[in-house]
This record gives sequence, structure tokens and C-alpha cells, in this order.
Amino acid sequence: MFTLKFALPVLLCVSALTLAGCSGTKPVPVEPQVIDETETIGVVESLDSIPLTTGIGEGRTTKGMLPVYFAFDSFGIPADQIPRMEENASYMKKNGTVSVRIEGNCDPRGTKEYNMALGERRALTAKNCLQRLGIGAERLSTVSYGKEQLLFSGYDEMGWAQDRRDDFVVDGSASMNSAQGENEQ
Repeated sequence: MFTLKFALPVLLCVSALTLAGCSGTKPVPVEPQVIDETETIGVVESLDSIPLTTGIGEGRTTKGMLPVYFAFDSFGIPADQIPRMEENASYMKKNGTVSVRIEGNCDPRGTKEYNMALGERRALTAKNCLQRLGIGAERLSTVSYGKEQLLFSGYDEMGWAQDRRDDFVVDGSASMNSAQGENEQ
């Protein structure tokens, strides 16, 4: 009579012997294959990046300018962001006919009203900085988006830090907004 008590130890021994027998086998070496490039499919593309001259750059900022990032609950431009402001002023000086809309943004923490006010203070601070760097007020307008135009929907400091910024957008209607006095001091 064949019982489960007898079958279980036999199965374990057979399994152990089978596995032990496999450990002595050596892997078969595989020769590397050389691919003839003339037989590849498709067109060979350069791995060098092609610089864009228009469109959106970092954040939602127009290519050629740089966004400015802020510390939590602050509208003062950090010292490490001043070179970005200088680069933006340089761009505007080289492109003397462009008007720029400065868009103040916040991370999602805080109330809608608080973040709208903070975004406006950030945009106005950047506007004042550009004016001190020689850009005329008539070429600058400001708008606050508060937390309404997040770049990242994450809930961590890395994403929040990317959302605390001013974007600089070349805008044909910026001088019109400036003349109407929208969001200006």
C-alpha cells in the first residue's frame, strides 16, 4: 500500500537529486554576433541634438529665455537665479522688439487665493529686476496663474520646486496688456 507518508519523502529525495545533478553543467558559450550595418533597417540618424530656435524651452518659457525658480513661500529671487534673469535681459536686449509676459506660478500647497497673490508678487519681482537690468516697462506684462498651471502633478518636493517659478513668454499682446495696465504697479 502506497501512502502519502512514504510518497512525500521519496518525492523530496528525487527532486534534490535532480537539482544536484543539474548544478554540474556548464553554460554553452555564445559567440557575439556582428551586425553588418549595410543590412540595418531605416535611415542612420545623428545622435547630436539639433538646437531649436523657437517654441517652448524649460518650463513654459519661450526658447531662448529661462524660467526663474523660487523658494517655498517666497517671492524674492534667489541669488542662484540672478544669472537667469541676466540671461533673460540679454535676450530681450538682443531682440529689441519683443514683449514678454512674466507668468507667476506656485506649487499646489496653500489656498487658491493665497497662491494667486504669491504668483503675482513673484511676477512683479521679476519685472522689477528686468527693469533694473535695462528693460523698459512697456515691454513687460505680468500675470499670476497661482497653482492653476502645474508642470508636475506629483506630491513631493522635487515636483513642487519645479512649479514654484516665473515663466517668460514672448507675447505679441504683452505690450497691449502693458498699455492697459493689467497686473502692473
